[in-house]
Amino acid sequence: MAGGGNAIRGSRVGAGPMGEAERGEAAPRQAVTYFCANDHRSVITFSVEASVPDSWDCPKCGLPAGLDSENAPPAPKIEPYKTHLAYVKERRSDKEAEVILDEAIQLLRSRRKSGEIIF
Repeated sequence: MAGGGNAIRGSRVGAGPMGEAERGEAAPRQAVTYFCANDHRSVITFSVEASVPDSWDCPKCGLPAGLDSENAPPAPKIEPYKTHLAYVKERRSDKEAEVILDEAIQLLRSRRKSGEIIF
């Protein structure tokens, strides 16, 4: 037996979306506009009782956005990935590295002369 194509399954009379009368009145709200460095304008709605933050992440590009349209916050500086060698070079000067390398080479040469097995 085929059913009608116009009926909505699982619905009944009065099952529509609830109105304000059924769920109560909405809390008073305020719309706050934020501006990012890419000239995006984002309107965010807050409760009147809530404290409004000074910055907000732009939903379009992810940059920080501020309340002043003339002075948008700058994009954060992204540091590139550093290798282990880069961190070592920050801690040691070239002269210190040469001394450490010479000590290691002398140690290896002395072990080879003595016949010590090095793994």
